[in-house]
Amino acid sequence: MSDEHIEKNEDITRDGIIGMYVHGNEPGHHIPYLYNWTDRPGKTQERVRMIMETMYSDETNGLCGNDDCGQVSAWYIFSALGFYPVCPGSDQYSLGSPLVKEAELMLENGRIFKVNTVNQSENNVYVDKLTLDGKKLKRLNITHSEIMSGGELVFHMKGR
Repeated sequence: MSDEHIEKNEDITRDGIIGMYVHGNEPGHHIPYLYNWTDRPGKTQERVRMIMETMYSDETNGLCGNDDCGQVSAWYIFSALGFYPVCPGSDQYSLGSPLVKEAELMLENGRIFKVNTVNQSENNVYVDKLTLDGKKLKRLNITHSEIMSGGELVFHMKGR
């Protein structure tokens, strides 16, 4: 993005610029997930993984942009788990490309929701198969009630 596009506007950050998309500006965090509503969901998986790998780190300034109320951090945590709440108020979480090999969410109702990733690697960014509680999942989302029920979401990954 060149300065001419932002010179007369408030520039909250120049971090996270990908073409005309600014990942460092929280209101657009849902955008990389929108490919799930096209015939190219693999583009969500590759874009989300690229953002996590290039715009976040464990260094002092390891967050991309302005972490207003923790939104930039929350995007990373959700995305690293493999899902993200694209539409506020909806009970659906859109699926992406997890970074974790395994994680356990200890839910307030006492249940545990597990995320496991088979064939997790830097090069395996595409989801080959998904299972939820051992049953093949044929959609690109999970619901809040499925998470709150506890259980296990397994991502089987394949290469670029």
